[in-house]
Amino acid sequence: MKKNIHPEYMECSISCACGNQFVSMSNKPEMKIDICNECHPFFTGSEKIVDATGRVEKFKKKYNLK
Repeated sequence: MKKNIHPEYMECSISCACGNQFVSMSNKPEMKIDICNECHPFFTGSEKIVDATGRVEKFKKKYNLK
């Protein structure tokens, strides 16, 4: 690697809009994010499939899925 061209890699304090805070590594000392694994519907299990026209059932029937 060439010297003096890469950004400094340091601990980064990340805070989410939901109040969750954690530490990771980045080239910035802190970050503020809108959504994290504690509040994202995919990870919390509150994800809902919006299906107004029956497309999910049609797909499942077409490919013989449960």
